[in-house]
This record gives sequence, C-alpha cells and structure tokens, in this order.
Amino acid sequence: MEAYTKLESKRYNNVILRVIPGHFVTPNSHINYYFDMTTISRRQAEAKAAADSISEYFSSDTIIDTIVCLEGMDVIGAYLADALTRSGILSANMHKTMYVVAPESRMTGQMIFRESSEYMLKNKNCLVLLASATTGGTLRQAANTVNYYGGKVVGFATIFSAITSVAGIRVCSLFSPKDVPDYKSYSHSECPMCKNGRKVDAICNGYGYTRL
Repeated sequence: MEAYTKLESKRYNNVILRVIPGHFVTPNSHINYYFDMTTISRRQAEAKAAADSISEYFSSDTIIDTIVCLEGMDVIGAYLADALTRSGILSANMHKTMYVVAPESRMTGQMIFRESSEYMLKNKNCLVLLASATTGGTLRQAANTVNYYGGKVVGFATIFSAITSVAGIRVCSLFSPKDVPDYKSYSHSECPMCKNGRKVDAICNGYGYTRL
C-alpha cells in the first residue's frame, strides 16, 4: 500500500481524514481507498472538531435521546452529545441529557445490547454514529437492531459516506466521494480489481485494517 495523504474538509475547520489508496475488503464491499478513522476518532482535539462539525447538521427542533456509536466512535459520540446539547437539541429523557451507547458485535456480525442498557434504547429517539458507510449495510443493520430494542432511528451520521440516505433517513457525513473523485465501491462478486488479478492489500472496517 502507498503512504497515506491527508484530506482536509473544505467546510469544517480542523477536520482531517487520512486516505490510503489500494485494494481493500470491507464487510460489505471492495473499495479502492481506505479512510483511516484512527486519529480522528481517538485524538481529543480532532474528535471534538468532528463532533462539533456533525452537530451542525441537526436543527434545534430535533429530539435525540441516545447516540448509538458503532466502530469505535464512542469518543466522538460523547463530544457529539455535548455539542448537540449546547446547540439546543432537546432530549426527552427525564434527566435532560443524552445516553451514549455502543452495541456488542458477535462473530456473525449480529449487534446486541445487554439488559442493563436496553432502557437506553426503548422508546428513545436514536442517532446512529458510524465511522464510514459504503453500501449502507451496517447502517441498516444498526437501524434494525435499534428497532428490535424498541427505539426509533431519527438520524445517521458518519465521517465518510458514499451514500446519502438509508431507509428514507438522511445520512449526514463530513466527507463524501466528492472529496475523493476517483473513489469506487464494488460488490464482492463484481470487483474489477479482483478480476484483473490485483491482490487484496488489507481487510478493513471502521476499527482499522489488517494487511494480507
């Protein structure tokens, strides 16, 4: 794989994404660029900047009770809860503050919540926060999980997304394919890189990548 380049948001200050070209396999597709979320999701200043930027997508009449964090987005989720509260977003929770939760993921990819945290979803308005979305498969799975536990998804937010909506709900993202014009996503069976004999560089998801 080649060295990464830094992609700076044209709209948001201090939001920088590391982009690595190559042949990558995600749970739902093959892609020709990997977007490294490690720094933006773990470094305090960058996580806060990302959260502040995401909060700008939501109007003050939106009600968000719970932020469901996927793929290691917990730090950004906590900052996002603070940013949304400061901007006037309401919570219907009795204590007037938001929950920030993350599901457990099993080997099969199934998402579950333990009984001790189920009340944070039941009858709650939930914002699903994801590192990156290519096909929307993970977001749909998350929405189904939230619905199963009695919650309602009122929004999706990502750092990078190749899609604009899932199940009729807008996907808000800080970066899109417009920022990387030659970005491509293919189904596992229709990847031209595989058909041309190009080896896979790494298997990846929102947590990181593993080289092959």
